[in-house]
Amino acid sequence: MDAPKIGEDTVPFGDAVISLKDTCLGAETCEELFTPDSPHIGMGLDGLNQRISLILEATQKSGGVYLYANQQGCDGERLYYDGSAMIITNGEIVAQASQFSLNDVEVITAVVDLEEVRSHRFAPARGMQSIQAPKYQRVKTNFSLSAWEDFDPEIKPSRKVEPRYHAPEEEIALGPACWMWDYLRRSKAVSLLVPLSGGIDSASTSTLVFSMCTLVIQAIKGGNKQVIADVKRIAGPYEKDGWLPSSAQDLCNKIFHTICMGIAKELAKAIGAYHTEADIDDMYHGAKGILAGATGFEPKFKMYGGTPAENLALQNIQSRSRMVIAYTFAQMLPTTRKRPEAGSLLVLGSANVDECLRGYMTKYDCSSADINPIGGISKTDLKRFIAYAEKKLNLPILQEFLDATPTAELEPITKYYVQSDEIDMGMTYDEPSTFGRLRKTEMLGPYGMFQHLVHEWKPEMIDAREVAVKVKRFYHFFAINRHKMTTITPSYHAENYSPDDNRPFLYPGMYENYAFKKIDKMVEKIKAFKVKKVE
Repeated sequence: MDAPKIGEDTVPFGDAVISLKDTCLGAETCEELFTPDSPHIGMGLDGLNQRISLILEATQKSGGVYLYANQQGCDGERLYYDGSAMIITNGEIVAQASQFSLNDVEVITAVVDLEEVRSHRFAPARGMQSIQAPKYQRVKTNFSLSAWEDFDPEIKPSRKVEPRYHAPEEEIALGPACWMWDYLRRSKAVSLLVPLSGGIDSASTSTLVFSMCTLVIQAIKGGNKQVIADVKRIAGPYEKDGWLPSSAQDLCNKIFHTICMGIAKELAKAIGAYHTEADIDDMYHGAKGILAGATGFEPKFKMYGGTPAENLALQNIQSRSRMVIAYTFAQMLPTTRKRPEAGSLLVLGSANVDECLRGYMTKYDCSSADINPIGGISKTDLKRFIAYAEKKLNLPILQEFLDATPTAELEPITKYYVQSDEIDMGMTYDEPSTFGRLRKTEMLGPYGMFQHLVHEWKPEMIDAREVAVKVKRFYHFFAINRHKMTTITPSYHAENYSPDDNRPFLYPGMYENYAFKKIDKMVEKIKAFKVKKVE
């Protein structure tokens, strides 16, 4: 579009609309769409044509055609843009692009009838409001969207289509998978690695890689030239000319490596990963021996008479050894596989959002990686995803992870004792998921969260005093472990409850000095109220 065509030599800056011969065009950003007074409201009342529910509502009330354009892919950051471009007329979708796709560019088209828009807007009440609405400056042009003179009886408006929505577990299967593929191909890395244990977190990360490989195979079968070129560059240099993977397992074997530090080698086999057994016992005993040789003191686990500090130190030796081993293997596995020019592998993290908020992880352990596909997803949602993936991706082995007790596997197992994450944290995994949503999404502090949960967790189910203890415990550990968040691995942004950014912010003792005291006073009031009610 140039000056002679549009009949304008200058263009004003600011809020304006483009006036064509047959209609008007305006624009608003995604952020503006979600505000109470979105620009489309005023534009619609001023005679202008107009995410899914918001856009549907906007054009249903005001009438108009809404063209929703969204980026597809990532810019090397936490946020993945999921596409799903749409064309909506008078509150009805007439075209919708794919959501969570490996396509770099996707174009959708539709035929719309501007007369239907004018008819939809013909209401006395709307006319009265439009008279009082703010007027937008109009940039007049000398062309139209419709064919004024050439009538074509074969052209007809596009029919309404039903909106497509993904269930949360489907979004988890698709979003991080697309994000990892985009990051892998754009970073020029050639493969991924994850330390596998018997826990659901590393199993989720591995399953997401398999989901990624499944999407890539689908794109190859669909003839996606960009995906085919990326696969050949990433996984093809050491294969025969013209090679392409025949299945998701075939691709997984070329670009995904697992190190078994637990009991999950069957999962690695099921998804086709290149698997290596690794034993960190020598490294653990070596590190413990260095301490004993330097200080003359040998720490013990608590079950053998050690203090909490000794018990934690011995667990952390194992945790940090895993990270060192993971990066060592990431650097050397291409060489051992006779791919010396392939570079090193991207190490994937497996710490979920609940553990990050609670601080239930060792700093610089396997939570430290290059990228983390599950770092913005709660344990509760991960379980739903694993249950979904078991059937959708045909991985029956995943049921064993759902049945297993969540454990860090860092303390000796005896006939009477198995380490439990939930016992160590002092809360179930469902509880930090709830706390995280209330803290971030609802923006509640300790006192507000306590008030909310006293009502949500009914008194007959849990006493107010117990609610107070749980809320205080969460905020206590959230505050003292904030330093861990400053080094957290960049993770896929999945939900509003995702972790905050990495600011080195230390929370003051205000929780104990003010908010916690208000909770205590409220607990006493609730107790007195119950006593009075009984009397």
